[in-house]
Parts: sequence; C-alpha cells; structure tokens
Amino acid sequence: MRSSARSLLLTLPALAVFSAFWLLPMARLCAVGASGPQGIAAYWLVLVDPRYMRSLLATVALSVAVTLAALVVSGFTGFFLQRQRFPGRTLLVALLSFPLAFPGVVVGFLVILLAGRQGLLAAVTEWLTGDRLVFAYGMGGLFMGYLYFSIPRTILTVMANVEKLDPSLEEAARTLGASPLQVMTDVILPALMPALIAAGAICFATSMGAFGTAFTLATQIDVLPITIYNEFTNYANFSIAAVLSLILGLVTWLALALARQLTGTQAAAAA
Repeated sequence: MRSSARSLLLTLPALAVFSAFWLLPMARLCAVGASGPQGIAAYWLVLVDPRYMRSLLATVALSVAVTLAALVVSGFTGFFLQRQRFPGRTLLVALLSFPLAFPGVVVGFLVILLAGRQGLLAAVTEWLTGDRLVFAYGMGGLFMGYLYFSIPRTILTVMANVEKLDPSLEEAARTLGASPLQVMTDVILPALMPALIAAGAICFATSMGAFGTAFTLATQIDVLPITIYNEFTNYANFSIAAVLSLILGLVTWLALALARQLTGTQAAAAA
C-alpha cells in the first residue's frame, strides 16, 4: 500500500503537467471546434471543403518531399562526416548544425535573400539569361527553407548512430566477398534504418507545423499553418481554426506513432 501511494505521489507532477499543458487544452480545442455556427458538423465540413483539403494535401506533400530530401542529403553527409577525419571537420559539423539556432522567420528571410525578387539567384540569372529566377514566395522557396532547418537534425542523428555501428559486421561482409555497395545496402542501411525512420518522422512533424518560415514567404503559399492563422486572425472563424489544428495535430501524431511502431524505443530515443 505504501509503495502504491509513493508511486502515485511520484507521478503527480507528470500528471499535473500532462493535464495542464495537453489534456485540458485539447479538450478545449475540441469544444471550440464544435462551437461555431455549423456545430459538430464543422469537423465534416473541413474534410469536404476543397480549399481546406488542398491546404492539407499540399502541406502533407511538401512535408514528405522535405523529409525524403533531408534523409538522402543528411544520410550520405552524416555517414561521411562520422567516418572521415580531416582538417576543419569539427568546424564543418558546427556550421552544418548552425541552422538549428535560427527561428523560422530568419530562415524565411534567408530564402528571400537567395531566391527572392532582389535575391542573389535573380541577379545572377538576369545577368546570364536576361530573366530573373524567383521562387522564394511559392512552394519551391518553402521547400528550400524547410530543408534548410531539417538537414541539421538528420545529420546529427545519422552521425550519432553511425558511431554506434559495429565495424566487425562490415569487415565480415567484405571478407565474404561483398562489394562496397552490398555492404552499404545489406549491412549499414539496415542498421541505420531505425534512426533514419525516427529522424524522418521528426522532419515530417516539424515541416507540418512550421509557421514562421511559411509566414515570411506567404505570398503564394496555402499550407495548413497559414490557413489556420488566416481563419483565426483574419476571419475570426475560431471553430474552423480549431478543427484544422486538431487535424494537423492528428496527422503529425500518426506519423510519429507509425515511426515508433516501425522502429521501437531505440529509434525514438535516437531522434
């Protein structure tokens, strides 16, 4: 009995934080979603309205594209940086992880400086072809911005897990006649797969909910965080904003839950 009371006492802080910062806000969000003129039908309205569905599908497609690109770029780069030693390696790793310190608004501003109307690419392409290349204010610019802050997270995860690989397994494969490509696909990639899936889930979740970068580049963008912001701020449509927020959270939670199901607690910890 005393052991049960002690366990309950120890879990009270966690239960209090969980209730105050997740359970109660989510309950309130669900209530607000059903409080509009449409009532509980607002949940169905969001699913059948073409504008909201386009926003949701565009956000999911963009997040998937960013995740895949980040995994490819960071996978090769992280493996190389962990296995190779060369002058300036520590500085290079620090520079690659530096974007983690930037808020989304700063990332969006950097994209504008690179691919905006007065950006570097516009000036160079006008000098070369006479036409200005501008893509900062659409999905291309948002893809670049999301990829920019997704790569450091994935690189650090890959490097940490490459360090844990058992070199004897690779040596055994080579001894048995495996080519470098076979060693990579049959030994290294399966060992890194849990960490890659976990890192991919984090990239996807971050891209789904990122607001600052999208807000900075929002001229031609209709992703879900911006849609929620417009419904809440510009149209005072609180019920629809609440429903869209719940859908955004549900999609993100499903991605994280799927990653955990596929990889287990080891990959969750790696992420």
